[in-house]
Amino acid sequence: MKQKINLHNVKMNVVETAGNGVVNHETIFKFNQTGERVIARYSGGGVERGLLVGEFNQHQLQFRYAQEHSDGNIAGGKSVCDISISPDGSIELIENFNWEQGTGKNVFRQIQ
Repeated sequence: MKQKINLHNVKMNVVETAGNGVVNHETIFKFNQTGERVIARYSGGGVERGLLVGEFNQHQLQFRYAQEHSDGNIAGGKSVCDISISPDGSIELIENFNWEQGTGKNVFRQIQ
């Protein structure tokens, strides 16, 4: 059985990104979790500000997001993330996203 992971007060950035993605290693996500509900605010890199809202469904995080890009454009979409603990003990999310510009994969990693 997989270990239950809690994202409350966890900060992450993106360590791998899709070619059509806007987030990058400069984009910082600040997560809060209550029960199965998860909210994260994020900014940095190509994102002026963003918000994701979702919930855990078994061992996946499913969410919808909206973000304002640094160029003023607004985009949104939905994602499904697999969650794991890396060998160094940090939390990782492998995100499969779907938004107006297409689909792709990002990898988030916990930072201090």
